[in-house]
Amino acid sequence: MTRYVATDDLQSWGRVVRTSHRVARPRWRDEILALIAEGTSDEGRLLAVGLGRSYGDTCLNANGSVIDATGLDRIISFASASRLLRAEAGISIDAVLKMIVSRGLFLPVTPGTRFVTLGGAVANDVHGKNHHSSGTFGRWIRRLCLRRSDGQELELGPNDKTGLFAATIGGLGLTGMMTWVEIELSPIDSAMIESEIIPFSHIAEFFQIAAESENQFEYTVAWVDCCAKGASLGRGLFIRGRHAKKGSRLAQNNRAMPVIPFDIPSFVLSDASIRAFNAFYYWSGRRKAGRTTLPYWPFFYPLDAVGRWNRMYGSTGMYQYQAAVPPDAAENTIRAMLGVISAAGKGSFLAVLKTFGEKPSPGLLSFPMPGATLALDFPNHGASTLAIMTKLDAIVREAGGRLYPAKDGRISADMFRSGYPNLQAFTRHVDLGFSSSFWRRVSA
Repeated sequence: MTRYVATDDLQSWGRVVRTSHRVARPRWRDEILALIAEGTSDEGRLLAVGLGRSYGDTCLNANGSVIDATGLDRIISFASASRLLRAEAGISIDAVLKMIVSRGLFLPVTPGTRFVTLGGAVANDVHGKNHHSSGTFGRWIRRLCLRRSDGQELELGPNDKTGLFAATIGGLGLTGMMTWVEIELSPIDSAMIESEIIPFSHIAEFFQIAAESENQFEYTVAWVDCCAKGASLGRGLFIRGRHAKKGSRLAQNNRAMPVIPFDIPSFVLSDASIRAFNAFYYWSGRRKAGRTTLPYWPFFYPLDAVGRWNRMYGSTGMYQYQAAVPPDAAENTIRAMLGVISAAGKGSFLAVLKTFGEKPSPGLLSFPMPGATLALDFPNHGASTLAIMTKLDAIVREAGGRLYPAKDGRISADMFRSGYPNLQAFTRHVDLGFSSSFWRRVSA
């Protein structure tokens, strides 16, 4: 009797791709072996997924089988003295934070949303506002358990000599299914963040502030007005912060969040409205400039304040474009990218710019590299949107940069290969029973 159910409802966060899947939702780890066997028995295409916050198609397996791991969400062990937490891979960062913050602990690295699973954070080797000080999520993984399609159950750690651990960190779920993950946590004194907002007038000023901030502040990030032109090209708001020494250890805000109940009509997403939003946000941010102390959740997860915020991009969805470029080329490359966007009049509501540090990731396919990264959301307007991203591809590639698979929904195989020099070494560890829409597109 099949454990998989056909559905057309599975989507990534960008909501551009709409396709059919067969989905299984286990509640216990002892179900996984049979589900893997069944899921790979026909066409050999299976993928384990979490909360679906990847924007493109790395979390999709069109017309194939998917194991939804979110029911595997239990804490297995927790040692406060060693700060080691072992939990099933389907547990969310939100659930982990609710448990650890009141105990004076925090995740060493967190992405911009707490609604991702532990396994998803490993599979995408996520980064946060503190890459310059702590590197990627994968640097803090001490053990993980991997189920392969040949029936093997492997416990792996950083000292693994086979290369499979390195392939699994940032491996997009293609090396098998993670069933549990052990991570080393970081100590904190309170749940509060000392934060400062600094307006900047152009790209050169951003890099100056970033260089001055990295030794004093654990967390740095910037919002950029990608519609500004001329002398104001690249103006924005620099945000830096660090954990406060004093304050409450309240785990998080338990107030109900507002939810966008329907897709926003397309006329609201006009180029004029995006320009107006960027101008207003910059003006508003300048008024709020200065220092403040605030709880951790609005600092790390501002978008989580609104449920299903992806609906603001309408029924056709959105593309996110995130590139990383090396330090020597970073300032000129970011300026050139923003110039293309500004000239085309196709801005983004959410343009995020930050620097990456020198700490290497253990993952073969990890996205961060020393330098800078720019992330942009584009409403899906079809060919015109794809044309802009193709122009950005050329700029990034010339600079020796790469694109982030977790955010991608249209990168070419050639562009992907050019950005990931360890791709051939990674491919040797791909479990042939596992695949994804993304992998079939870039490995063709």
